[in-house]
Amino acid sequence: MDLTTTVNNNHHRQQPPSPPMDRKIWSKLPVELLERILSLLPLKTFLSLRSTCKYFRSLIFSPLFISKHTNSPSSPSSSISPFLLLSHPQSPTYLLYDTVFNTWKTYGLPLPRSLSFTPLLATATCLLCFSAVPDSSNSSFLVHNILSRCSRTVRFPEFPFAFEHLTIITNDNGYKLFCLSSGSCLNSYAYVYDSRSRNWTRFNGIHRTLGDSFHQQGVFFKGSLFFATREPFQVVNFDLVTGNWKILDVDLPEELTFVRLAADTAGNGANSGGNGNRLYMFGGTGRNGISKSMKIWELDEDERRWSEIESVPEMMCRKFGSVCYHNYEHIYCFWHEGMICVCCYTWPEVLYYKVSRRTWHWLPQCPSLPNKWSCGFKWFSFVPQLYGLV
Repeated sequence: MDLTTTVNNNHHRQQPPSPPMDRKIWSKLPVELLERILSLLPLKTFLSLRSTCKYFRSLIFSPLFISKHTNSPSSPSSSISPFLLLSHPQSPTYLLYDTVFNTWKTYGLPLPRSLSFTPLLATATCLLCFSAVPDSSNSSFLVHNILSRCSRTVRFPEFPFAFEHLTIITNDNGYKLFCLSSGSCLNSYAYVYDSRSRNWTRFNGIHRTLGDSFHQQGVFFKGSLFFATREPFQVVNFDLVTGNWKILDVDLPEELTFVRLAADTAGNGANSGGNGNRLYMFGGTGRNGISKSMKIWELDEDERRWSEIESVPEMMCRKFGSVCYHNYEHIYCFWHEGMICVCCYTWPEVLYYKVSRRTWHWLPQCPSLPNKWSCGFKWFSFVPQLYGLV
């Protein structure tokens, strides 16, 4: 037997297994060191362990763990894909489209059973806002974070409460809910809920009808929510702190047939796929209420002019116009990870514009979607994050 054979034989011998660590050692480790060790686990692995004990679950909200997973390659934004979420009244599950790998997921959104048939009203990053919590009294909102499995019931500011344009806005300290009362136009009010104080504040409403689509949410931009009104078209904003309404003093393009807004407020173009902190307008142009073309405009940095940046290709424009039958109240628009998504309540596909590439695309229809579903398609942006406080 030569030296090479001897070395190879020794190499293939099984090494004796390492002895298990004495449990007493774990119990004697300083809390800071234990948190440091556990924070090195991949996020997905740690999430599967959080049900082991209350301490593990509480670690999710420790400053060290938060810092580790929000400032490293293994942070939630990179280890868990962002999704487009499709809701339909006849479906007990929410369908997920992975916008990183451009594929439909074979599983639905993992929700508690009590929320399976509860209407989803709005999303913001990782937070989902539902109506009619399981007490069936239809007198509350429920804000839910799937990853942390935390929920909070938010009672309506008054009862009965008819509302519209519900929007959820997240920040580092929590979130705010905005909605307009949809009762008498003469007594319309704006309501803002702050998760820090857990209180509603009532402000005066606006004596203009905000848009012609009940599916369009407010667009958060520079501390305010922006809306487009019905004809004659204007862009107005609502200051979430002072409660003041203001008309944006910028001339709109001519011959508009409908207007929708979207905003990239990430503040970092590299992460968002856009320019960061930009307000966009999607709309149709034509005559007699018929859109001959559809375009995207961007508000310049001085907020003095809407600059046209792209037109929808002719064939895409014709298809989108035909699927909505020129009933523009079915159209709504939102921002998702560098994309301006244009959706129609009566159509199961999404037309989206990739800002960084300046290209238009159709998102493919979900293969598991029944052909008999002809309306009721509601799309949302869903960006899983562990630290969306509820």
